[in-house]
Amino acid sequence: MCPHQPPCPSHDAPDRDAARTLVSHPEQGWSLLCNGVVLFEDTGELLPDGGVIAPHRPTDLKAPSAA
Repeated sequence: MCPHQPPCPSHDAPDRDAARTLVSHPEQGWSLLCNGVVLFEDTGELLPDGGVIAPHRPTDLKAPSAA
């Protein structure tokens, strides 16, 4: 469990990326968060249960069309 106060969000919480960084390897492009999530520089994620979150950059969102 997370020793921080307040505790870091769990790996299945919507704000999981807000967990504290335990290990950072910017030269390799990844960081390990306190909740067990491996966060990649392309915004992809590997969850501790083996799940994968595809990269989700803000530029991937489509702008609303004007009416």
